[in-house]
Amino acid sequence: MIARCQRRALFVTLAVTGAAAMTFIPLLAGAQKLADEPSRQEALQRFRVGQEFMSGEQFERAAEEFGKAIEFDHLLSIAHYQRGQAFMNLRRYASAAKSYRDCIEAERELFALTQTNRFEVDKKRDDEILELRRVLDQQSSSLQRVAVEQRLRDLQNQRQRGVTSGSFQAPAQVLLALGSAYFRNGDSDGAEAQWRAAIDANPKLGEAHNNIAVIYMQTGRFEQALQELTLAEKAGFKVNPQFKADLKERAK
Repeated sequence: MIARCQRRALFVTLAVTGAAAMTFIPLLAGAQKLADEPSRQEALQRFRVGQEFMSGEQFERAAEEFGKAIEFDHLLSIAHYQRGQAFMNLRRYASAAKSYRDCIEAERELFALTQTNRFEVDKKRDDEILELRRVLDQQSSSLQRVAVEQRLRDLQNQRQRGVTSGSFQAPAQVLLALGSAYFRNGDSDGAEAQWRAAIDANPKLGEAHNNIAVIYMQTGRFEQALQELTLAEKAGFKVNPQFKADLKERAK
């Protein structure tokens, strides 16, 4: 049964094309400091080159360019995230997980900087939102578009939270992606923790419920898996019909 369940793991909505405490790996030297304008512009240019490679499915070169963008601006969260996406396509799941964790840490640092540099942080976030809108305009894959649209909403929410909230909330789409990286790297417990955290951040994130259902199916918790699928559908997520049928059969 486990082997069959593992084959069904393809129904996990992986963020390639998506709560326990996390140990964040430190970023580059100069944390808690915004990049100057020339460095920021160079980072955005490197990001655009990386995105061109992503669109051409040259994922190794895309990861390299996103890495160069981060060298110029270590708080460019969209570069961390897209680098994670490139690594997922390369099946370098541990590297993808690190990139997603770095993305969350960059967002955390930006949130902290709103207390002293709100104008500059808002300008930076506006630049990132504009870049993701450009990515969305160039994206033809429906699955990719969904991920980019959710990440765009995350950025918009982070910008708003910097003004209205006193507490940091990790972005839901990045948590979803981090869970997928853990899952593909063989860490189901870590994956479930991140997907639960993603739901806490965005209760309407049906993909996370769907993915947790896969873990429950793998471990024989069929009734709980069906409950998760129900929540996924209520959130508007289109559950794979074959997955749902197989799960119902096992739950009998």
